[in-house]
Parts: sequence; C-alpha cells; structure tokens
Amino acid sequence: MEQQTQQKPQIIIDPQLSPLEPGDHERYAHYVRKDKVVESAVMGTPVVALCGKVWIPNRDPEKFPVCPECKEIFEEMKKNEAGDGSGE
Repeated sequence: MEQQTQQKPQIIIDPQLSPLEPGDHERYAHYVRKDKVVESAVMGTPVVALCGKVWIPNRDPEKFPVCPECKEIFEEMKKNEAGDGSGE
C-alpha cells in the first residue's frame, strides 16, 4: 500500500489587516473615509473604520445603528477641527 502525504493549506496573514470579530461588522454601520468606500466598491478591497474594524462593505449601512466607538471618534475629530478640543 502506497502512503500518501497530505499537504496542509498555506495560510498567509496580512499584518496590515486586523482580524475580524465574527459578526461584528454586521451589527453596526461604521464610519469610513468616503474615498475608501468607493475604492472598496470598485476594487473589492477591505476598508478600515475609525474604530479599527476591517471588512469589505456589502450591506446597506442605513439599516444598522452607528458603531458607538466610530461615533465617539468622529465627534472628537469634529471638535478638534472646530478648535473646541482641549488638545489632549
């Protein structure tokens, strides 16, 4: 009987992308730079939300609540742009 060796599939991890948490991107609509959303729609590339979540958008964000972490970061960015931030 001939012995066959099975090769395990090679797994490549891109260090630039943080791991997805199962189902997390489906619970919230996240804030992402508009140009990156367009690029993702055309090229199918993942986007990075303000909160750090990485995924390929494929659902209508209007149907989901806004990610609380993205919202907090966005509000802080708006304050800093307006000069109302404390600078900390």
